[in-house]
Amino acid sequence: MGWVVLLSVIFLAGCGDGGSHSGGGAGAPDATVPTVSATTPDDATTGVAINRKITATFSEAMDASTMTPTTFTLLQGATPVSGAVTYGGTTAVFTPESNLASNTSFTATVTTEAKDTTGNALAANKTWSFTTGSTVAAGPDPVNLGTAGSYVLLAKAGVSTTGATAVVGDIGLSPAAGTLLTGFSETLDATGTFSTSAQVTGKLYAADYTDPTPSNLTTAILDMQTAYTDAAGRVLPDFTELGAGNIDGMTLVPGLYKWGTGVTLPIGVTLAGGASDVWIFQIAQDLDVGNGAIVTLSGGAQAENVFWQVAGQATLGTTSDFKGIILSQTLIALNTGAAMNGRALAQTAITLDATAITAP
Repeated sequence: MGWVVLLSVIFLAGCGDGGSHSGGGAGAPDATVPTVSATTPDDATTGVAINRKITATFSEAMDASTMTPTTFTLLQGATPVSGAVTYGGTTAVFTPESNLASNTSFTATVTTEAKDTTGNALAANKTWSFTTGSTVAAGPDPVNLGTAGSYVLLAKAGVSTTGATAVVGDIGLSPAAGTLLTGFSETLDATGTFSTSAQVTGKLYAADYTDPTPSNLTTAILDMQTAYTDAAGRVLPDFTELGAGNIDGMTLVPGLYKWGTGVTLPIGVTLAGGASDVWIFQIAQDLDVGNGAIVTLSGGAQAENVFWQVAGQATLGTTSDFKGIILSQTLIALNTGAAMNGRALAQTAITLDATAITAP
């Protein structure tokens, strides 16, 4: 019954103005200029693995025919790097033909020939630089979160908290309205585009806030779904059905892991690898992290490179200490006193109880 009421509220919130937040009348032409909202690597990043791809995520859907090695370029000094460009969701990916040179500076550019689906071009070239290290990253390519990576918590149906929760990062909710951000005692900013809360070091956004928040959230939700599909669709796993779904006490190297069941973590697991290495866990049912359980990162492993794709519900037990990005097709529940270094991206709701969560 609770979900029926919740879905009814979402429907009413989404239909109150006919679904339009553009500020223009019906049929008004799209005059919004696209921007590059995120890149990998970030500008000025050093020590980049020599076998990684370069990506540019846009603020809106782009015309795929304008995503080419001419509009998305990579230079080593003044020398073009050969590679292929692909596009999906809101992200363009430049894949070099071979590993990049070690300990070398590179410059990536997306030109003004890149256009959105209605022909609007970037206002100016987007250029960023990075420097490689000498390592080859282990594991699969990371999952590109697109604009969903701008949020530490992102959900469709609701984000609720009880107790003394502390969130470091932004929270997004769409298509549900701001009334489904519960327990935060938030204050709407004078612009109407975001709200703030004493429990959040960051901003809260909801689908019924002032433009451009609704369209930004729509893009982020689509990017979250694209990222989930990407993670779930990776093939040729390095490990299958490890521990029959119980990974307690194991030390896991970088790679692609696949289970046709749920996964349990009663006490702890260690992820051992370098700073550029990647782990993707494909879980066909629920993820259950026990009370007090700890995910330990060793050898320089980074939470931003750990992806837990969960087809069912993800539950972090009381006082557990979790690392990584959860892409859940349903609910993510962080129970009393749970801590998380990562992101919780849910296609239904997120519940918190005196939780401490920090973006990686």
